[in-house]
Amino acid sequence: MTLIGIAIVIIGFALRFNPLLVVTVAGLATGLAGHLSIQKILTTFGDAFVTNRYMSLFILTLPVIGLLERYGLKEQSQALIRKVKAATTGRILFLYLLIRELAAALGLTSLGGHAQMVRPLIAPMAEGAAETKFGALNDRVREKIKAHAAAVDNVGLFFGEDIFIAIGAILLMKGFFDQNGIHLEPLDMAVWGIPTAVCAFLIHGVRVILLDRKIERELAAAAQNNQQDSNIKEGV
Repeated sequence: MTLIGIAIVIIGFALRFNPLLVVTVAGLATGLAGHLSIQKILTTFGDAFVTNRYMSLFILTLPVIGLLERYGLKEQSQALIRKVKAATTGRILFLYLLIRELAAALGLTSLGGHAQMVRPLIAPMAEGAAETKFGALNDRVREKIKAHAAAVDNVGLFFGEDIFIAIGAILLMKGFFDQNGIHLEPLDMAVWGIPTAVCAFLIHGVRVILLDRKIERELAAAAQNNQQDSNIKEGV
């Protein structure tokens, strides 16, 4: 009977019920089948919520972002960016790269993320800026903009966090070196991460700045191909 939670998860996912509801019911059913009191079950849920950051993300962040999107967060961010005449896709992504990497260098790794920032705000703003400058976008260009928005977040976080002395990667390296008789301070390793972070910022920053030209060329080529196809059909 203690495996009843697995059956509930399988059935719930197969019927496409709300995943959060399915997992919660499965946890309650498993606890009751194991003869745990309601207080003990709730305590277990609470401990997992406090100690497991992924559960906190799932329970709090994703539903909140979903509600914001349902009530027009993406549309409002696109409408806002269209009013900024100087905004372009490349400039928006460049600015977010700068903010993301600086924040990560200060240990603020949660200030951003795909679910919290890229999907609901950065990607729609980048798309809105491209639409303002170039007009209607095709699906290929939209997916490219989304991919670059996600890449900016990854690059900024990955290279920025290695400058922060209390990040897991720095502490892991220190432990490895200590085990092998090489004694280094976290600050020493963090300082040597600065040149790499600067190079990553410059290289990827140039890439996103040049993205506007790539989008323009790709849309022009697509328009030309459509025109040629239209001429062929008319000739036929």
